[in-house]
Amino acid sequence: MIENQQTLFERVGGEQAIAELIDQFYDRVVADPELKPFFRNVSMVKLRRMQRDFFSAALDGPINYTGRPLGYVHHGRGITKHHFSLYVGHLINTLQNIALKEQDVQDIISRINTYADEITGDTSSGG
Repeated sequence: MIENQQTLFERVGGEQAIAELIDQFYDRVVADPELKPFFRNVSMVKLRRMQRDFFSAALDGPINYTGRPLGYVHHGRGITKHHFSLYVGHLINTLQNIALKEQDVQDIISRINTYADEITGDTSSGG
């Protein structure tokens, strides 16, 4: 890797920045009346820890995501594309709030969007 080329994980600010991002992000998510029901009976401590690992891995960080596959975790929960869109909207607002470069925000959203079908259970081949 060229010395000047940082991973997205590094550009965001590394492990500490990811932890802060996840805390701010999930504060927004669980405050959303349409998303809050999905988090009833969920250990938010465990969820935030797993999300820190997931985001770190998804952004090319040195941390491996060791949680269950996303399709398995989210299967049968009734998560629609609308819910996923709300979730991503909160992520965009959080990323903009922590003053990331617009390109980094777009890169992060692009990576998270690759998981949309797995999370919503949408197996249609159309877009």
